[in-house]
This record gives sequence, structure tokens and C-alpha cells, in this order.
Amino acid sequence: MANILSRFFGNYSKKELKRIDPLVKSVLNLEEHYKKMSDSELKSQTEALKGKLESGQTLDDILPDAFAVVCEAAERVLGYRPYKVQIIGGIVIHQGRIAEMKTGEGKTLLSVLPGYLNALAGKGVHIVTVNEYLASYQSELMGRVYRFLGMTVGVILSGMENEARKKAYAADVTYGTNNEFGFDYLRDNMVIYKEKKVQRSHSFAIVDEVDSILIDEARTPLIISGSGEKSTELYSIANNFAKMLTPVVVVETDEKQDNDEVYKEYDYIVNEKLKTCSLTQRGVKKAEQYFNLENLTDPENITIQHHVNQAIKAHGSMKRDIDYVVRDGQVIIVDEFTGRLMYGRRYNEGLHQAIEAKENVEVARESKTLATITFQNYFRLYDKLSGMTGTAMTEEEEFGEIYKLDVVEIPTNRPMIREDCSDVVYKNEKAKFAAVIEDIMEHHQKGQPVLVGTISIERSEQLSAMLKRRGIRHEVLNAKYHEKEAQIIAQAGRKNAVTIATNMAGRGTDILLGGNAEYMAVSEMRRMQFSEELIAEATAFGETDNEEILSARKTFGELNTKYKAQIEPDAEEVRKLGGLYIIGTERHESRRIDNQLRGRAGRQGDPGKSRFYISLEDELMRLFGGERIQSMMERLKMDESVPIEAKMVSNTIESAQRKYEGRNFAARKNVLQYDDVMNVQREIIYKQRNDVLDGENVKEKIQKMVEDSIDSTVHKYMPKDMPHDNWDISGLRKEYLGWVLTADDLVYSADELDNIEPEFVAGEIKDKAKELYEKREAEFTSPIMREIEHVVLLKNVDSEWMDHIDAMEQLKDGIRLRAYGQHDPVVEYRNEGFEMFESLIESIKVNTAKMVLTVRLRTPEAPKREQVAKVTGTNAAGLSEETKKQPVKKDKKPGRNDPCPCGSGKKYKKCHGKDE
Repeated sequence: MANILSRFFGNYSKKELKRIDPLVKSVLNLEEHYKKMSDSELKSQTEALKGKLESGQTLDDILPDAFAVVCEAAERVLGYRPYKVQIIGGIVIHQGRIAEMKTGEGKTLLSVLPGYLNALAGKGVHIVTVNEYLASYQSELMGRVYRFLGMTVGVILSGMENEARKKAYAADVTYGTNNEFGFDYLRDNMVIYKEKKVQRSHSFAIVDEVDSILIDEARTPLIISGSGEKSTELYSIANNFAKMLTPVVVVETDEKQDNDEVYKEYDYIVNEKLKTCSLTQRGVKKAEQYFNLENLTDPENITIQHHVNQAIKAHGSMKRDIDYVVRDGQVIIVDEFTGRLMYGRRYNEGLHQAIEAKENVEVARESKTLATITFQNYFRLYDKLSGMTGTAMTEEEEFGEIYKLDVVEIPTNRPMIREDCSDVVYKNEKAKFAAVIEDIMEHHQKGQPVLVGTISIERSEQLSAMLKRRGIRHEVLNAKYHEKEAQIIAQAGRKNAVTIATNMAGRGTDILLGGNAEYMAVSEMRRMQFSEELIAEATAFGETDNEEILSARKTFGELNTKYKAQIEPDAEEVRKLGGLYIIGTERHESRRIDNQLRGRAGRQGDPGKSRFYISLEDELMRLFGGERIQSMMERLKMDESVPIEAKMVSNTIESAQRKYEGRNFAARKNVLQYDDVMNVQREIIYKQRNDVLDGENVKEKIQKMVEDSIDSTVHKYMPKDMPHDNWDISGLRKEYLGWVLTADDLVYSADELDNIEPEFVAGEIKDKAKELYEKREAEFTSPIMREIEHVVLLKNVDSEWMDHIDAMEQLKDGIRLRAYGQHDPVVEYRNEGFEMFESLIESIKVNTAKMVLTVRLRTPEAPKREQVAKVTGTNAAGLSEETKKQPVKKDKKPGRNDPCPCGSGKKYKKCHGKDE
């Protein structure tokens, strides 16, 4: 359909490229003008361009000059002048869009063009990378261009002190990972003094590997957690129980059949397609016997039920070396898209603890969520958001719907001549891997470098063992060998190289045919026993007068030059052999990941070749439509070693991938729909905090809180729609006795009570409160009273907000059940969440009013601000790992004359409220 539409209406990207072509020509026409300038003249252009902005010109007005200045500076500093396609990509990114550029087209250098232009506005530019190695490397390498032009560059790395972070964010351009940017935002909204904030604005962000960050990592929110309850023994007990059970693994269950009858000989069902596990009736009975329960599904047994469900999921669905690895006594998640280890992240809802119990490692204590935000809502904070990647078109719909970003496909600098062969399909895995090994050997024997892509650690190690038996030297890159990632990838293009890699998404390192001279120089320096610190300094670009560093840089330069000379003949030979050969051993559930693997070959006009090997036993084929092909092969009595290549196979694979992509999009959208409710509330709370931190005089705001809390309390005890003789004046007096009122206040005769109005009583209490407020201020002095107001308001906002996060999380956990009653869970969550937020605001008002009027100072100094809760960790795995609780709602306290919620039929004041 897309092809048919493009024939009639034209290709969107081509139209957009035609539209910006005049801008590109303007940049290229200025090339000679800036070439004639001396270094000092070129450097002075930064201030000249800032002057143009101050005089009223826009960033769009100065774009041609700014881009031309960067092009000239890059050639003088790095030896590279941006190609025309990089200028095109830079314009697309400046416009707040996504530039899709093939691997090896120079996205890192391209980012300097819009980065420099937007930094001229003085609001800061954030360049977001997928890992800290790339953030550090790019900030050093591209930083040379920025610094040459008089701009400052910062980099955010984990473990940095607050002052260092603040300095990095104050720079014109700041590099860092998506996690660090997000966590710093959350931490900034937990500080108690404004000067402790590190970020200054969210003006413009360039997201490298934008699909990896905004799509793959957007399934789970960022979380800052504090110390919670100790880990419960139930995880170990439930794990011991799960080990006794007999599972049955099915592709998917049939809703029309009685699964308890079909699988009556098993204890729980593992649904591979949905990745869920559920107890059968036999399993439920075993659980009731094991835990000595009458009915496992009774509300009071919900905690045990939850632990059992997580334990069977840990055993049934979560596979070691595929979903996670165990390293140094810790369970570490493996990212299914990139194959990277996700340090610091944990599965949600206690699943991580269940896996820890399964693997017999220490079960980590549970935690309390202090602050949380999704990546979608964090990146939507930016005034202008843009990105670049090699593969964005397959997720074009999601970028448009969630982030309001369009995707423009940028042509390659040189024609793409890579040969993408048809997929070959085998009947089973054994035949497929035998064919893969033969193909590797055939290309290896003639010297052609081979990169083999797998989708799991298990498969990469299986292939490695098979190659070892054949005596073929090779390198393995997966989550177990994460530390060697850059070195392994950098040398994958050398003659005779065979490299096995688990998922190639977002690796960020070019594979150069013949090898990478820079990495060879570093390896040689290690052999020469240079320290890692000195090697890091030798490959950096900052100014220094340290003799040892200068000597190391000289050594590095000489080695780099030497290896470049050696590599060129090898590179030419590899080109003649056909370039890098890519073998995919299985189709990934996302077409984009397959495209990223293919994209490693054929960079900058190099030759290359790719082919995918598939078996009908592969997970994707098994779960989505491989049965028809299987039955066809059996009917034709085809030999298992004979592959098939047919259009039907390709269509089946593509259809399966589309289904997976659609399901993943729905899951991410669902996470966002719930967080959108929280986001509105989060913005209100954070604004209130910022008003306090900015030093705003909150006296009037707190006095209004005092008055509002008095009005609501009076209404609770003296409802207007209730007869006067049912009013609870004594209860109202008791509410304020000792801190606002004395025993002589609010004493009325029966006649007075008949003619009195609630507003009059509220007015009397307000007058007393105002008098007390003024007395406090006179006693403490105005400066101290202002600080007291700030301390009290911050403390109550933070404390109530953290409790509210937990309450909303519990509400979300239970609200999904409303779907069974034909209610939209998101609508229900929004409505009830709104009521809970109103209750939160009311609690902040009441507690702040009471605290500010009753505070006592032990010394004549203003109280010091303290954080409400201590941060114990950050993770991006989704949710706090607390024991599952029943969904709760923060209800308003019943009125004195309301029916008691216990169901006794008495008024609240004569039942559970009589002691209040």
C-alpha cells in the first residue's frame, strides 16, 4: 500500500529533501568564504553569530553561516569536512525531526552542525547517547570542534559529584546517556535548595540511536527508589514450591477449550506467545495444601498468590543467558534489543526477587518509589526534540503519535552496493546451524570477514562451540563479554575475521574494512604496558602541559599512523573479496533490529553481503505462522537439509514481525497512558516545589492553605444541608483545641446555634489562626518565619507526593481488573487518580496549616531543610519492587455525621469516630 501511495503522491522524504535543498546550497556556497579566513577570524564567528541573534535574527536566518563555519572548523581540527548528506541531515535535525542515515554515514560529526547552531542561543544543547563510552568518546572528539569555536562542552557520567554535573550542564553542549539525563531531572525535583539543582533547561535535545532510546527503552519508566521494607522470606518459600511443580509449555492456549481439563496432569501453563504463566486447578490445590490455605484466591491470600505467580513465571518464562545473566552474585537483565547488560535495572512487581530466589543469590530488599517518570514524558519536556539513527522508518507511526516527530530518510553519500540475499528456511535448527557453519567456513577460507548475528547469548555460545570444533578462530560479543564490545566490533572488518554478536542495535562503533587503526594502536600501547588512565589521556583531545601525557599522545599518534598505512592494502583486498559478509541466524521480532544488523555492511559505498538463515523451530516462526510451511514441507517430503526460498515464507516472516511490533507498541502506549495521568499531577507538584525553591514569598499561599483547611474542616462538622442540632460543634472545637482555640472559644447557646452560619464559625477560627500566625512571626522574626514556611511546605509536599506515588501504583495494579466489568481501566484510573490527587492537595493544605502554626524552635535559628526520604538507588526497570498489595484508594475521611464505613449503621461520630 505504501508503495502504491508513493507512486501517486511521491515519496515524503524526497519531497522534504527538495524543500531544504536551497538551504543546503546556501551552506555550500559559503565554503570558499570561510576557507579564506585565518583560525582567529574563524573562531571570532561565534561571537559574530551571537550578535546577529541579539539583533533580532533567528536561528534559521543564521543557519547557512553557522553550518559553513562548523564545516570549515571540522576540516581544520579533525581532518574531515562534512559531506553534503551530512549537511542535509544536520538541517533535518535542527528542524526538530529524525534523520534516518545508514551506518557509517557520519552521524556523530553531523550532530555538531545543529548542536553548534542551537548552542548559539545560549540555552544549552543536550546530546543523548546509548552508553557512557559513546558519551565520553563523542564529547572528547567532537568537543575539539566546539572548543575551537569558543564553546564549552560537558559530559554527564554516572558517579559524578553534584558540582561536576552542574558544571557539565552549564556548558554550551552537554553529552550524556538517556538514563543520566532522566535521573538528574527527577533528582532536581527532590532537592531542598535551588543551588543543588544541576539541570538548567530543556531547550534542545539530539538523540543518537533515537529508535533504541525513544522506542526500545521506553517500555519501562525511570525510578528513583528509597529504602523500604526488608525482603520477605516468601520469595524463597514460593521458589521452593515452584520447583515442585510440573509445567506444560504451549505456544498459546485456546480460549474455547477447558484448559484445566486439557492440562489436568500439569500444575501450571507456560504461554510462550504471551510470555505468561498460570496455575491450573491441580496447581491451585497444591498451593493451598503447601501454604495451608482454604482458598488461594481469597483477598487475604493475595500476597501469597502474587509470590506464587512470580515464582512460576521466574521458572517458566524467564530464561538464564537469554533474559538475564548471573554475574558476581547478582541477577542482571539482558536488553532483548541490544544484548547489553542493563546494570542497575530490576524487573518490576517482585519478579526480580523471584529470579534471585530461583538462582540462589541474595534476594535484594524491597524498595519505596520516591520519584518516577517515563522516557516518553521526560523527552517531551524539551522545547525541541530531534534524533538520528540508521533505522527509524519501521517505527515512523510511533514517533509521530507519541513524540510528534516525523522521519526523513537521508540518501547515502555513496551508492549502496551491498547485496541482500533472500532468506533461506530450514525445517529444523540442526539443519539451519549446519548450513550456517558451512557458509561461514566457505567465506572464511577465502579471507572474507564474517559477522554472525544471533538473538541470544545461548545461541552465540552454541555457534562458538561449533566453530571451535572446526578449528575456526573467532570473537564472541554478547552480554557476557560486554567490556570488550568496542574492540571486538572495531576489528570485525579485518581479513579472515569471524565475529559472533548478540543483537547489533546501537553499538555505535563503525566496522572498517581492513581493521581500525585507532584500536590497534591502543592494543599496542597496552602491550607496551601503558596504564589505562594514560591510554585514555593519550586518545583524548583536551589541552595539557603534562609531559607524560604529551609523550603518550605522541606514541599514540605514531602508532595510529603506522597502522593506517598497514591497513589500507588489507582494506583494498577485503573490498575485492566482497567486503563484510553478514549472516543472521534468526529473525528478530523487530524488523528494525534485522536492518541494523544488515546495516553493518556496505558503509560509505563499500561492498558487502547479507543473508538470514531461518528454521521453522525458531521462536518467531513457531509462535507466528510457521505451521503452514511446516505442513507443506512434510507433505512434499522435503529433506531437512534442503532449504526453501519462497515469497510465502518472506510474507509469513514479515507478518509475524508486524504483529510483534504492534504488540510492543501497544505495551509502550499503555505505559504512557497511565503515566500521562501521573504527569499532569507531577507537573503541578513540581511547579509548587519550584516556587518554593525559587524563593517565592509563600506566606500568602500558606495563609490561604490555613483558611481553606479551616473551611473544609468546618464544613465536615457543620454541613450546610444538615439540621443545626446535628452539627458537631464540640468535635470541631476539639479539632483546633490547644493550638488555635482555647476552651472558651466556639461556645454557643442553643439560641445562638439556631441562628449561626458555618461561615461565621469559620471566620472566628480564621481570625484566631491569623492572630496566632502574626504572633509566631513577631516571635521568630520575618526572615526565620519565611524559612519556616519554605521548610514546612517542602516537607509536606514531598512526603504526601511519595505516598501518593505508592497509592497510584497500587491503584494501577488493581484497576486492570475493571476491564472484566466492561470499564476502560485507563479512564477509571484517570477518574480515581483525580479524586486521589484532590485528597493529596487537601492533605498538604491541612498538614502545612497545622505544622506552620504549631512549630517550635529549639534555637533562635531558622530550621534547616532536610530531604524527606533517603535515595538508595535508581533503576529503569519499571516499578518499585514492593510486595504486591491490594489496590487502595486514598479516600477522604468520613464526616462526623456520615454513616460509619464499618457498616454498623451508626453515625461515624458515635462509632469509630467517637475517640477522635
